[in-house]
Parts: sequence; structure tokens; C-alpha cells
Amino acid sequence: MSEILRVDDINVYYGSIHAIKGISFSVSEGEIVTLIGANGAGKSTTLNTISGLLRSKTGDVQFMGQSLAKVPAHKIVERGLVMVPEGRRIFLQMTVEENLEMGAFTQDPGGIKASLDEVYELFPRLLERRTQIGGTLSGGEQQMLAMGRALMAKPKLIMLDEPSMGLAPLLVDHVFEIIKSLHKGGATILLVEQNAQAALSVADRGYVLETGRIVSTGTGRELLASPDVQKAYLGG
Repeated sequence: MSEILRVDDINVYYGSIHAIKGISFSVSEGEIVTLIGANGAGKSTTLNTISGLLRSKTGDVQFMGQSLAKVPAHKIVERGLVMVPEGRRIFLQMTVEENLEMGAFTQDPGGIKASLDEVYELFPRLLERRTQIGGTLSGGEQQMLAMGRALMAKPKLIMLDEPSMGLAPLLVDHVFEIIKSLHKGGATILLVEQNAQAALSVADRGYVLETGRIVSTGTGRELLASPDVQKAYLGG
């Protein structure tokens, strides 16, 4: 598997607060890699730095072998690196289909119909709701819409930031079934998730973040079996 993303020694600050402290990791094509950790560990900050919304003081982020250090966030999306943000952030006043079409702004207009068909096949609920206003959807439906909108951009790497946040347990299971389905279809996924059990269960590899540092790494299975991880994140 070829490496698609390399994060090398990034340090990120919010004013005087040192939020990310020398993080390095990689994602290879076709993998699910997860970042787990407590609130405030730096997981979302890492994704926001990769996607160009924040900038690192040091190091580099490389995507498909090219540095993203000076690339604007919207150009990063055009290159095929797309994030589903924490809290979903759909367009509340637009219909489901309009939201999906917004996700395809970097694509050839001639391919939008085929992309919509693919998303509706993956999310039949969105097809049923395609004329419904986004803000009237349930939390689970909004998460499906946010993921579908990201897929409309034909991403080479999709980053999911806390996809299970605020969802009922049954919907959490459904979201992770969708993640597994995307993976089976060849998608490369970088997953940030507080539900460590669910994240490590689907991940090829994982990294554990504590206060802005990577403190442990391994396969999903290895981290699930780790006494330290069990004690800190799995209620072991």
C-alpha cells in the first residue's frame, strides 16, 4: 500500500497554548487509521491542521507526496482530501439534495448525477428525504448527509471528526457499519472518535493522543487489547 498522507512533526498553538506537540503519523491508501483520546487531547486540532484550517509552526503535512503547507483549505479539498467536521455543519436551510450538490463544487458538473446516485445507494434514507430541508432531519440523518456531502467530492482521503457524537447507540452502530462499507469499497479514512471501542474495532491502525502528544500506536486489535488503553478509554 502506498502512503497517501504523512504528518511530520507538527506543532500547533492557540495563542500561547501549545495544543499539538510534535505529532508525526501516516495513512496508507485503503487504510482506516483512527486517532483516539480524551476531550482536549488534540484530535480535532490535528484534522483541522491537515485540512488547512489551522497552520503548524513546524514540520509538514504531505498529501499524495506533496506538501500542503501553503495550500489554501479549498484547494486541499480540490486535491481530494475532504473532512466531515465535528457537529456535521450541514446547510440547515437547504434541501438534502442541495446539500449534496454543494459537496460536488470541485467536480465536473456532468458527473454530479452519477455521484448522487452512488450516495443515495449508500444512504437510502437520504433518497427518501431528498427534498426535505436539512435542518429538519434527525441527528443521525444529518450525519449521513454530512458524510454523503463529503463523498460527492470524490475524496482520495476522507477525514471523519467525531461521527458518532450525540447519536443514540443504535445510530452509532449504523454509522460504523457505513464506515466499514466505505472501507470495503476501497475508501481511505482518517477517523477521529471518542468512542474508542467502536473506532479501534474498525481501524487497521490507531494512534492514542494525550495532551497533544502521541503516546501509543499499534493495530486496532493491539490497542483494543492494551491494558493501558482499556483502563483509560474502554472502561477496563
